Amino acid sequence: MASGDPVAEDLSRMTLRRVASPARALLGALPVLAALGLTAAHAAPDFPITPAQRETARQVAAQGVPLADLAPDAPDRYTVKPGDTLWDISKVFLRSPWRWPELWGMNRDGVANPHLIYPGQLLVLLKRDGRATLQFGSAVGSGGVVKLSPQARGSQIDRIPVAAIPQHLIQPFLNEAVVLDTDQLDAAPRIVAGEDGHVLLGKGDLAYVRGALREQRDWRLFRKPVPLKDPENGEVLGYEAAFVGTAAYTRRGDMRAVPGRGEGLEVPATFTLTLVRQEAGNGDRLAPAVPLDDRPYAPHAPTRPVDGHVISLYGDGMSAGSNQIVAINRGQRDGLERGHVLSLLTAGRTVRDTTSADRATLQLPDERQGHLFVFQVFQRVSYALILSTDRPVQAGDRFVQP
Repeated sequence: MASGDPVAEDLSRMTLRRVASPARALLGALPVLAALGLTAAHAAPDFPITPAQRETARQVAAQGVPLADLAPDAPDRYTVKPGDTLWDISKVFLRSPWRWPELWGMNRDGVANPHLIYPGQLLVLLKRDGRATLQFGSAVGSGGVVKLSPQARGSQIDRIPVAAIPQHLIQPFLNEAVVLDTDQLDAAPRIVAGEDGHVLLGKGDLAYVRGALREQRDWRLFRKPVPLKDPENGEVLGYEAAFVGTAAYTRRGDMRAVPGRGEGLEVPATFTLTLVRQEAGNGDRLAPAVPLDDRPYAPHAPTRPVDGHVISLYGDGMSAGSNQIVAINRGQRDGLERGHVLSLLTAGRTVRDTTSADRATLQLPDERQGHLFVFQVFQRVSYALILSTDRPVQAGDRFVQP
């Protein structure tokens, strides 16, 4: 796209607006995708700790947490293992995994950055006067004697810090699709034909593209965006563009003179498809590739009440379970941020009171039945991983703060 083109500028600013292609195209590739934790390690020192988290940590560090808040089977000591996540470690020690800032606060001096917990570190739980604190330790000598240290570091420790959640589940959703406030991609460059008249295009095929292009090698392909509507009031919250694949700019377009005609014919630009999540075709839009947003984050609860609904599920099914992705109708304007943990609710049934003469119809209360982890936030929409659920999640299901 030419410099100054509003579509190009909007799309190139969407580093924080990347989500995924439909699960049916991605789930098969998840096992071979690199875990985000490997790339996040380099960015961990810059983790944005919020004032609320610091205040929680300060308070807890001063007195520990009540023993009643510990998990029923919280161990006296735990060695962090490769593959552990902050969510896993929180579940080991606390009843509520989203209370990671308190787990961090239990040894605030030793964990200045909550993302810098490493495989091989020994965590020791200390209990005194009805409160619990957590410290780093290292085994010395025989008999299981433990030496406490606020910053114990052993040579056996893996220098890659643990991630917040299983990152391979959301890695594709961080750079492979977009949600736009308006339908900008409607005016983006688009495929108009395939090589040799092919209608469906795969990796290595040539695609001919028409539209205002900037001479940049790497591009992303998207299906025409569809609106995301709020289930509460029908408001269009954004336009979701499903990720199709990637393409390399191969040859620029031109105008070709035609003998005997007063005007030439347009020759589209040529692209080579380099990655395909689903078959590409005429009408698919192109946008410049942007850097991956791999900033680390930790699970934590919202600091103010949140109440909303699931908009949609990825995939063809009518319901979703643990480790699947949903879109929700709350975003930056509602105070959501990456790392927020939300409680899923089961809608209460409508029943008739058979014990009374009036046989009144009653609405039973909603019950908490699982957790969402928000990992990508837009202005009015967010994407969340279903961490756990007791029943299938459906569009329209409600969520609140934990």
